[in-house]
Amino acid sequence: MAAPKKGRRPTGAQGRPGRALAIILIAMVALTAGMFLTGQTTPRLGIDLAGGTSITLKAKSEPGKPDAINETNMNTAVGIIERRVNGLGVSEAEVQTQGRDHIIVNIPKGANEKQARDQVGTTAQLYFRPVLAFADGKPIAPEPTPSTGASGSPSPSASTSGAPKTDGGKSQSPSPSSSATSQGRAVPEALMATGSPSPSPSASESKKADDNKAPTPAPSDAASSLQQKFMDLDCTNEKQRAAVGLGVKPTDPTLACGKRGGTWGKWLLGPAGVDGKDVKDAKGVIDTQRGQWIVTMQFTDKGSDKFAKITGELATKQSPQNQFAIVLDNEVVSDPYVSQALTGGSAEISGGFTQQTAQDLGNMLSYGALPLSFQEDNVTTVTAALGGEQLKAGLIAGAIGLALVVIYLLAYYRGLAFIAIVSLVVSGILTYTIMALLGHAIGFALNLPAVCGAIVAIGITADSFIVYFERIRDEIREGRTLRPAVERAWPRARRTILVSDFVSFLAAAVLFIVTVGKVQGFAFTLGLTTLLDVVVVFLFTKPVMTLLARTKFFSSGHPWSGLDPKRLGAKPPLRRSRRTGSGASAAAVSAPVDAKEA
Repeated sequence: MAAPKKGRRPTGAQGRPGRALAIILIAMVALTAGMFLTGQTTPRLGIDLAGGTSITLKAKSEPGKPDAINETNMNTAVGIIERRVNGLGVSEAEVQTQGRDHIIVNIPKGANEKQARDQVGTTAQLYFRPVLAFADGKPIAPEPTPSTGASGSPSPSASTSGAPKTDGGKSQSPSPSSSATSQGRAVPEALMATGSPSPSPSASESKKADDNKAPTPAPSDAASSLQQKFMDLDCTNEKQRAAVGLGVKPTDPTLACGKRGGTWGKWLLGPAGVDGKDVKDAKGVIDTQRGQWIVTMQFTDKGSDKFAKITGELATKQSPQNQFAIVLDNEVVSDPYVSQALTGGSAEISGGFTQQTAQDLGNMLSYGALPLSFQEDNVTTVTAALGGEQLKAGLIAGAIGLALVVIYLLAYYRGLAFIAIVSLVVSGILTYTIMALLGHAIGFALNLPAVCGAIVAIGITADSFIVYFERIRDEIREGRTLRPAVERAWPRARRTILVSDFVSFLAAAVLFIVTVGKVQGFAFTLGLTTLLDVVVVFLFTKPVMTLLARTKFFSSGHPWSGLDPKRLGAKPPLRRSRRTGSGASAAAVSAPVDAKEA
């Protein structure tokens, strides 16, 4: 029998199996500690297991925009849809792209499925509304004696500092004298009734009215109600922000929240003068002359007339009524000043933009909020009870599959089955901890196809053990003892295992790329467990086999070790004898020499 040459020590896992075992042990401890430190002790469950609604949206190509379906627009759409879903008061909703032209929206149990479908797939509402009043986002405490104008009506005023500016190509800074505070002041009835501020009467007009004893009209109930809502609105409260503007018609005045200078503010807005469909094109560009980012807009023919009319009206007003708010899904994204009537079908917005904010606003304006049109490809609603039943069924199926593999290993490989079972346990621990951590890190959710992928992985991992065990048995059948058989079998088994796992991983990668939705969960889990199979076989199974080959139970070929030479039909061990004397020569007898040794 061939043996390693004297003075040469095996390298790698063969010579230092303890080092490989230490590496995988450290990895298991680190992953388990990370799981408990992050509080993610269980994998996140998908909609089909936890219950909820899953909506698959497919982007549609539009005439004249063949390149609209791209990564930038898909990511913009994801952000807008995510904001809509969160606006419904839904927590832990997931919105993510799948493939090139699909978006998956997973809404957990407890949400209104119909409302979610209505909000998610539709193009957002985008309106240009005149600003009637502005205040910071917190409720306004009414003053006991509000200030009045010449006619006895409260004077409209609002804080307007920091708003962008809109003109026909020129920017003008807001007048310092235009800034005032609206805290504690009532909003004029005329603003809410007409959607634009009424001019203050002159002194002579006021006197004439007094002489004629014309009665002052009482505010309508609707106007008074909207005024009170504006005073009471707290835009720093997420629930109140989500409820603002719901169900309001474009022709009616409304309230809206938004951020200005990083803090929440609230607006009282008039009826919409222009909507998102009137915008033909918009984009964020750099103004090289002024060295700042601006947003340019092009309107349709109807939109051009509407915009010229509203800007012509606003240009004659005092701050803040010389502003219009760009309202996206009931949230103010910009409120530029108007310095002159803008005709010609084009305009620009300037003032404090970064490249990102300018491009984002341009995308919103150009595409009516969502940069693409979507259609529902698939909608699945699963109750919590059904999800629990599916999870239970998946776990039972996995347990049955694992039990069948263990029974087969015990019946056929006997003592070697111990190595296989412990290796499966190690693989299971690694898989579980990584899935739990991925739920926290990248939002991975374990769905039913992913459970199926984990069950299939049991067979893939067991197959790697079987390949190695059979190579060892082949070496024993050739007449070798266990320790050299373990080391000689490894190179051939290693090549087979790597090729087999590479094919499985390649199939999983292709499946993950070309499919969408739940099938990707199967592909992801299959690919992950295939990689872990290589790690476990190289860093655990092989080193453990090397150590056990040194024990008497396995090295002696015990009948229950699974490596009994008699049961395997092994050839007699190779022996050599020498005859001394004249013409003596060495002769080999018994077992033939292995081809690799010859």
